[in-house]
Amino acid sequence: MRLDTRLARLLHVLVHMHLRGGSTTSDNIALMLHTNPVVVRRTMAALRDAGYVHSAGGRGGGWELARDPADFTVRDVYEAIAHTTLFALGPADDNPACPVEAAVNRYLNDALGAAEAAMLRIFGKKSLAKISRDVTASTSGESSGQVQGPANGNLRQTGR
Repeated sequence: MRLDTRLARLLHVLVHMHLRGGSTTSDNIALMLHTNPVVVRRTMAALRDAGYVHSAGGRGGGWELARDPADFTVRDVYEAIAHTTLFALGPADDNPACPVEAAVNRYLNDALGAAEAAMLRIFGKKSLAKISRDVTASTSGESSGQVQGPANGNLRQTGR
């Protein structure tokens, strides 16, 4: 199964843009992500449409942050890109009249809904500015602020 890496890739790009003065070109992003500038423009368009970046065409054009990275979160970026579901698993529809299948589907839908709500809450707590600080802190030896799961399985935010 192929993973959807668009969120990770767009966060990567936005944090680089912030750390490098707020702008870059599609060609530079394509080199960073090992892809084609046309793919970059198509993907960045979702962020432009959501108001997170501006684009300028022509020679010397490219992409510029339209908002302060402290003002948008991982969740904002996630919601700006087209996606079908956060998780790749889901209910079956082989036999909708079967009460066993219906019970299993209710359980899975409830669990997936709770997991997605928790993930979106975590995404909503992390601004791009915080990720940028994590990058600069990790290069200076400070706490990274990464999400870790302790032995009891509960997620918690460390560092900041």
